[in-house]
Order: sequence, then structure tokens, then C-alpha cells
Amino acid sequence: MELAVYCLLALAPIVTVFLLLVIARRSAKQAMPIAYLVTAAIALLIWQVPFTVVMASTLQGLVMAAEILYIIFGAILLLNILRASGAIATIRRGLLAISPDRRIQAIIIVWLFGSFLEGASGFGTPAAVCSPLLVALGFPALAAVTIALIANSTAVVFGAVGIPVSLGINTGLEGVAIVTNHIAEQGFTYAEYFKFIVMRVGVLNSIIGTLIPLFMVCTLTRYYGERKSWREGLAVGWFALFAGFAFTIPSTLTAIFLGAEFPSLIGGLVGLAIVIPAAQKHFLIPKQVWDFPPADTWSEGWSGSLTADINNDVRSDLSLMKAWTPYVLVGLFLMFSRLPFLPFQAFLKAPKLNLPSLFGTAIAINSQPLYLPGTIFVFVAMLTYFLHRMQRKATLKATSDAVSTLAGTALVLAAAVPMARVFINSGFNEADLASMPVTLADGVASLAGSSYPFFAPIIGAMGSFIAGSATVSNMMFSLFQFGVATKIGASAVVVTALQAIGAAAGNMICVSNVVAASATVGLNGCEGLIIRRVLLPLTYYLVVAGILGAIAAVPSALVTSVAKGIIIN
Repeated sequence: MELAVYCLLALAPIVTVFLLLVIARRSAKQAMPIAYLVTAAIALLIWQVPFTVVMASTLQGLVMAAEILYIIFGAILLLNILRASGAIATIRRGLLAISPDRRIQAIIIVWLFGSFLEGASGFGTPAAVCSPLLVALGFPALAAVTIALIANSTAVVFGAVGIPVSLGINTGLEGVAIVTNHIAEQGFTYAEYFKFIVMRVGVLNSIIGTLIPLFMVCTLTRYYGERKSWREGLAVGWFALFAGFAFTIPSTLTAIFLGAEFPSLIGGLVGLAIVIPAAQKHFLIPKQVWDFPPADTWSEGWSGSLTADINNDVRSDLSLMKAWTPYVLVGLFLMFSRLPFLPFQAFLKAPKLNLPSLFGTAIAINSQPLYLPGTIFVFVAMLTYFLHRMQRKATLKATSDAVSTLAGTALVLAAAVPMARVFINSGFNEADLASMPVTLADGVASLAGSSYPFFAPIIGAMGSFIAGSATVSNMMFSLFQFGVATKIGASAVVVTALQAIGAAAGNMICVSNVVAASATVGLNGCEGLIIRRVLLPLTYYLVVAGILGAIAAVPSALVTSVAKGIIIN
């Protein structure tokens, strides 16, 4: 009974956000400050978190919010620079040459190019880059953000060169006595066991993720088409499945044979190499081209302050290769900066903001500003100035426009991220209670019992929704998921894999991601609507993951033996 009460109280901040954004349809500017106050009040009064811990968590959140703003600024700056140089007009012509169909363009840019960016960087980079690029190509801003968030799921599992798994899960499991003992009983070393988890993540996530391109195009046609039709999305179903497999098959094989670092990155690159030539040859593409209705008939709220105001006559001499070069450089520089065996990572990580023991608490600020993707965006924008031989006046205007876009977003993030940090850091309390997220997880586990594997992905998604990061979700809940699995006699490998898959899916509705992606296209006050429109693909992801997990979580000596053979060989 006591656990149920605390579980409901811990749920209050999440319910507050959901009710205000999704049900009451308030803007994030209104919802997030209220959610922060609710979270702080519960932390102080119920969990008896010291006031100094709440203040330290708030300051920690403000620094993280500043990091997100830096990434948004860099993404918008690069987009503005490319618009001013005429590169966007050239890219648009190039994509029209591949296919004038908006559904096909969305799959290529958001699903494949976005997955490559996720594999190279993470940190919300795909939505920050792809959303404004789509708008510049003529997509409604609301549509661009919606499909970018739907796509920012499958690749997240192994995003940022595998950090959500290699850092997130390892931080939760490695060196913990109950984990070490259980693995030893199974006859594995920890390294072998971790590879087994990676394999399960890769296989299960790819089975689910293959349908995500179809969900994207159906969402596009249902909500942003002239006929509001699901059928127009299903019309490119075979091509969407083809593009889905073009990413998930190489991604899965990479996870099985190479590990956690490169599945999303290689999947995106191989997918682009397969799908673009196929689209140029109209493979599996219906003859009827789909486009949005005329812009002057768009519903109110479809457009943001960033518009598709493209002068197609500007720099018509700019080659397609030269126009795409800045985005190629972004992907390459992000990848090079994340590979530990190259010197760039150490160089970018060297400048640090390190503030340990904030207000005498165990909470610290550790920021590496140059290592953030925003630095890469700004650097590539500077290179583009010379590469595209731009005028100084146009560059200055692009910069000032990028700065002005951040004003409203800063206020939202200044409430949303501190709220998440207070929620997570509530474990530092005088009531001898587990933190709010762990209390929630305990409540779900006690209700679910032996059927818990079905609910394991929901815990992962909840962690991402709260923390704004699949990596942090895995850090928070991997050990908990492992422990519950061993208690109920389920496969701890599978349940831990479901944690990672759920955490990736949760990125679709993570408030900080929604706000950040919306900011890049100048949308304000549409956060609740965007979350409502991604609930269907999110539900699909979590339900199918739960069903597959419930089946796969039954321990199997045969599966374990086969997997161990693959790892050893």
C-alpha cells in the first residue's frame, strides 16, 4: 500500500506534463514551469529532499539547457548559412531529381540521413538538422518536426557511436556484485554477456524499427495531406519497407559482428547507398506523386517562423556536391570526434566546466562545451562561408536570425531540464526513499509480476521522457531491469535489451527533444499537438517490443549456446 502511494506521487510530475501539454493543450512555456514547481514541491515535502539538493539540481539543469540551446543555435546557423549561399536551393533541385514525391524525400532525409547523423552524434542532432532542412525544402514546419521525432527512435539505440548502450548500460551493470555473480553462474565473462545484450538489442530493435518509415509517411499523409488519408501513405508501403530493411539489416549485422559502436552509422550509410539509386530508378514508387496542398491553404499552426523562402535563382552555379558538402562534413566531423582512437575526441573534451559538490551536495556539473555537436555545426558554418564564397552581410544576418530564434525556447528549456534533474536527483533525500523514477519502476514491477518483460520497454521510455536522454534512462534503470528479471526467472539479457529499446522509443515524446526540434523551425506552443501525433508510433514501438520481449525473455539454453558460439567465434 505504501509503495502504491509513493508510486502515484512520483507519477504526478509526468501526469502534470501530459495533462497540460496533451490534454489541456497548453504551450510548453505554460506547462513546464508548472511541472517544475510540482516536482520541486513533491521532492521537498514528500521525499524530504534538502533544499540545497533542489537548488543544485536546478542549476545542473540550467547548464544542460544551455548545452541544448548551443546545439540548436549551431543547427539553425548552418541552415541559415546554406540558405543564404544558395546551397538549399541546389539541394532542393537535387532531391526533386531523385523524386518529387514528398514521402520519398522524407524517407531519404529523415529516416536514412537522420539515422546516419544519430549514429555519428546523438544529442538530438538528427531532428535539429533534418527538421529545418525539410522546411527549407517546402515541408510544413509541424510536419517536419513530427516525422523527425518519429524517425528519431530506431537509430537512437546505437546512437552517438553506441553511447546509450556502451556507456548507459555498462554504467548500470558493470562491476555490480549481483550482476557479476549471475553472469558467472551462466558461464559468461562480463564482456561476453554484454555482447549478448548488444545482439539482442540489435535484433529486437530492428524487427520493430523496420516499420517506422511506414509510420512516418502515413502520419505525413494523414495529418498534412489535402485528403487527410492514411491510404496515401500506405501507397508507398513497399518502398517504405524496402527503406526500413535497407537500414535495419546492415544495422543488425553490425551489432552482431562488430558491436555497439557503429550499427546506426553503418545502417544509415548503407541505406543511403541502396535507397537513393533505387528511388532514382523509381523502384517500388507509385506513379502518382504526392505533395502537400498549396502553402496558402495550410492550416493555422503548420508553419513556424522558419519558412521555405528559397530563391532558386541564387547561386544556380553551385554544384550539388558542393551544396551537400557542409552536411557531409557535419557527419564526418561528428564521427571523427566520437572515435576514441583518434586525437580529436581528447582535444575537444579538454576544455571543461567542472563544478563538483554544488551547494555542498553530491550533485556536480560536468560540461565539455567544445565536445557538443553545436561546435561542429558552428565550425562547418564557418568553413561554408569560405567554401561557398559568401558575402559578409549575408553571414551576419544568418547569425543574428539564429540567435533571435532561441528566445522562447530558452524559457521552456530553463524549466523543463531542471524539472527532470530534480526528479532524477530525488534519491538524495532524508526520507530514506528511492528516487522518484526508481519508485515508479518498483511500482510497475510489483504490479506486473511474472508478466513484467512486457512492461520493461515502458520503463525505458519513461526514463527518456523524464531525463531527455536514452543514455541517462539506461544508466538509471539497467540495474533495476536486470534485478527484476533475475527475481522472476526471466532472461536478464532480454529484459535489459528491452530497457534500451524502450529508452530509444521514448525519445519521440521527450519534452526537451520536442522543444528543441520545434525551435529549429520556429514553432512555438505546438508541443502538445506534436506529442499527440507521435503517440501512435510510440505505442506501436512499446507494445511490439513488449510482446517480442515477453516471448524472448523465457530462458533458452539453446539460444544462449548459439549466442555464445557467435561471440567466441
